[in-house]
Amino acid sequence: MEQVFSYIIGLGAAVMMPIIFTVLGMCIGIRVSDALKSGLKVGVGFIGLSIVTALLTSALGPTLNTVVDIYDLKLKVFDMGWPAAAAVAYNTAVGAFIIPVCLGVNLLMLFTKTTRTVNIDLWNYWHFAFIGAVIYFASGSLAWGFFGAIICYVITLVLADMTAKKFQRFYKDMDGISIPQPFCAGFAPFAWVLNKGLDRIPGIEKLEIDAEGMTKKFGLLGEPLFLGVIVGIGIGCLTCTSGAQIVDKIPYILGLGIKMGAVMELIPRVTVLFIEGLKPISEATRSLIARKFKGADGLNIGMSPALVIGHPTTLVVSLLLIPVTLLLAVVLPGNEFLPLASLAGMFYVFPLILPFTKGNVLKTFVIGLLILTAGLYMVTNLAPAFTLAAKDVYTATGDAAVNIPAGFQGGSLDFASSPLAWIIYQCTQNLKWLGAGILVVLTSGMMWWNRVHIIRNQKAMAADNSDKIQETE
Repeated sequence: MEQVFSYIIGLGAAVMMPIIFTVLGMCIGIRVSDALKSGLKVGVGFIGLSIVTALLTSALGPTLNTVVDIYDLKLKVFDMGWPAAAAVAYNTAVGAFIIPVCLGVNLLMLFTKTTRTVNIDLWNYWHFAFIGAVIYFASGSLAWGFFGAIICYVITLVLADMTAKKFQRFYKDMDGISIPQPFCAGFAPFAWVLNKGLDRIPGIEKLEIDAEGMTKKFGLLGEPLFLGVIVGIGIGCLTCTSGAQIVDKIPYILGLGIKMGAVMELIPRVTVLFIEGLKPISEATRSLIARKFKGADGLNIGMSPALVIGHPTTLVVSLLLIPVTLLLAVVLPGNEFLPLASLAGMFYVFPLILPFTKGNVLKTFVIGLLILTAGLYMVTNLAPAFTLAAKDVYTATGDAAVNIPAGFQGGSLDFASSPLAWIIYQCTQNLKWLGAGILVVLTSGMMWWNRVHIIRNQKAMAADNSDKIQETE
């Protein structure tokens, strides 16, 4: 099983998702040509997104390494990036079975009306496998690993339901879509609390500026493209130790600025492909479910947050937080993690934060800053367990992506900086059975609360439909 799923996952999201979407489209009655076209557009979207994020990391990576050398920054946790985290996740006993186990849990929750999300974002199942693998290697128990992964999956599905309406209202063309990716979903409760707190600050309502408002108010200075160029130039200047060196490196500095601007401009264009590929599949799926299953109204299709990372506020805030996060990583006492390869994952922090802040740049920036500050400490804390898992996978597979340099521990911003991953790890490893009990009670309570709301909404929808029929008669 491990070899079979390792092979499937080895195909990558760009190959997996077109196959999944094509087969799904055919199963729900879409013409083969239309299903294939939708699947290919999603695949091309993943390829485009990979190219753009690779441009970001390849442009910033050497630059930031130079900055590290110039200022002699000594941080012991080496940034492996999300590819290493995914490799660790899927190349373990937990990862080998994570897809069928989670699909089974999803079906059970649908039948018991404890979720309304059909999670077909199979590629991002590696997040659940990751927390399971880290717990497995830290505890030496496969049972604990699966327990952590399943708890994470159930909580994520409930959070996807809880945020679905806000998500759909905020983003355009997202009717019937929810985001069951735990990295995004884990930030939603904290975004809700922090946003409420910010709203209580006098005068904050006068600073309601979204990305479009910035463009209107500041013109070119408010454009994500221009901000990308400015931030890139600023980071490039950090690699110089004198004014004369800045003059000598002008071509390099300007080139870095243009590359950063290109990332800001290309991401929203690439995400259009995801939407074009997704729309016919999601509409046909909801139509089929509504026809075949009684009380199926309100079901959502769980999809990747890659669909919406091109939102202007996400781009602007992520861009502004890159240099700020790097500075924090250097000055925060006790932090040992410097994010380099993981910087592209920063975009995925915000898809479920924006619906709470309504796209407000200032509030989103503050919430992102607080979350990422805590995230640096979480990555540092999980580094020993991540390193154990990565070394085991490297010994078994020889995969260079998980080879941690001598003298370092391994870490990644995505998914190791997620509060959901950290809380589950701490409960299972430090509190043991008490922590497991707390997680079971919390998860059961969330499922019960979700079921109550699902049944209530179904009754309301049935009553509304009945009224409409009577009006027609």
